[in-house]
Amino acid sequence: MVWHIVILLGAAWFIQSILGYLQIKHFNKHLKKMRELGRVAIGKNKGKIRAGVVVLIAVDGSGNIIRVEKMKGVSVFARMKPVKGLEDKNILSIDNNTLKNFDKLTAKAIENAPENFKKFSGEGGEE
Repeated sequence: MVWHIVILLGAAWFIQSILGYLQIKHFNKHLKKMRELGRVAIGKNKGKIRAGVVVLIAVDGSGNIIRVEKMKGVSVFARMKPVKGLEDKNILSIDNNTLKNFDKLTAKAIENAPENFKKFSGEGGEE
């Protein structure tokens, strides 16, 4: 009986690994497409018990938002989906007023993206 449980747990772990790999592959495919549009800022809001959110924000050379996509969920079945409402805004001018139309989890992830954009683009932030 113990061996059945061990085998079942091993199979579940293996399936989880495969599905996680497929989710990362899906994310990387969308990241590559977004990078073709311009620089990409990534924002995240880690969910401990509830859903986590990752946003990809493609910006042009002036920092204006071209496209936004998000992945939200608690499982490996979460996929990237387009987000509307931020196009043509400057990534560095995102404020609470801009975020009021989004749910709290998505808003926190979007709020995180400009911080990462500044940090990794040399436009302020930590070195």
